[in-house]
Amino acid sequence: MNKSIEFFDRQFRQAPAEASLRLNPFEAQALPHVHGEVLDFGSGMGNLTFAAAARGCRVTALDGSAAAVAHMQRRAALEGLPVVATQADLSDYPIRQSYDTVVCIGLLMFFDGPTGWRVLGELQRSTRPGGCLVLNVLVQGTTYMDMFDAERHCLFTPEALRQHFAGWRIDSCELADFDAPGQTLKRFCTLIAHKPLNDPAPT
Repeated sequence: MNKSIEFFDRQFRQAPAEASLRLNPFEAQALPHVHGEVLDFGSGMGNLTFAAAARGCRVTALDGSAAAVAHMQRRAALEGLPVVATQADLSDYPIRQSYDTVVCIGLLMFFDGPTGWRVLGELQRSTRPGGCLVLNVLVQGTTYMDMFDAERHCLFTPEALRQHFAGWRIDSCELADFDAPGQTLKRFCTLIAHKPLNDPAPT
């Protein structure tokens, strides 16, 4: 288990307080765009997953944390919602179908650069034509590094992300800064884009 998964698995193993189950600002920003069959790639405790399922979506939720996945499986059974939660190594996970909505919040920065770009390409290929991809990542300008392995992280630039969505309709690409411990900074970019209708879905 790498440092980032250990970091979050330790947090997820704590009994979830009511506040921890509320949507964070990025999940709240994503929710209006979520529809149909949904892939929540790096779902954490599944806050967005269950909010989407409550709106009638069918959600596949993937995360590297065993604690998070166990929590989602219990909650899905208890609430009777259409959620399938699976633990997976998301740095090398084969996505075998396409989705109306693909959401990836707070994940790709934990991969090395080549892996991050490759996984982003997989997420784009797995978005159906006309479908929506919601991406949220820490980007350059971030100085809070406690979550990262020294040699395994990637801080994109917003410009590079925009270029990677050439041909897509970019609805928004927003930066947000948050203070972090030790007078450091977390700088996030949230990009919401729709795949062109003439782009074939993966087989």
